[in-house]
Amino acid sequence: MPFDFTPYQCTLLQEEDSLSFFTLIQENKKRLNDFFAGTVAKTTTLEATQEYCKEISIRIKHRSYFPYIIKEKASQKLIGFIDIKNIDWDVPKAELGAFIDADYEGKGIITHHLTSLINTIVQEHGFKKLLCRIAKENKRSIQVALACGFEFEGTVRRDYRTTDGRLVDLNYYGKFFQ
Repeated sequence: MPFDFTPYQCTLLQEEDSLSFFTLIQENKKRLNDFFAGTVAKTTTLEATQEYCKEISIRIKHRSYFPYIIKEKASQKLIGFIDIKNIDWDVPKAELGAFIDADYEGKGIITHHLTSLINTIVQEHGFKKLLCRIAKENKRSIQVALACGFEFEGTVRRDYRTTDGRLVDLNYYGKFFQ
């Protein structure tokens, strides 16, 4: 029997989500430290997270960043995050990043919501290209990108510095739209 995705919803992050967002980041901090370093750094305390969410609301208004959260509908618990970043309106194109709480990994929740969100943002914003940059060791994220219709474009060597200072290679995956 296929997994039931109806108990979950994906919505734009709002200021009132600060506490839940803070909790999600803190519970997954060790896993997120290297590749969501900016988010982790801006959510070290509840107060910092509240301020970060205020900044995000301004960025949403300016159409420079679109962060989405995945919640359990019944409990309103945040379980995942998908962000649309590095937006270039001249093309127009954007980069996608995503993670899910460790307790919800492997159920297809990110793949399901990312696929749906891609359709929505392409219609709403007219993106012609979306891309994902993924560490070549991150097999699960690569599987998600491929399942969502992204194609491998190549590897850029020494493209990203992790929190601990390592330079790592990133695979680029792209998806194109008319």
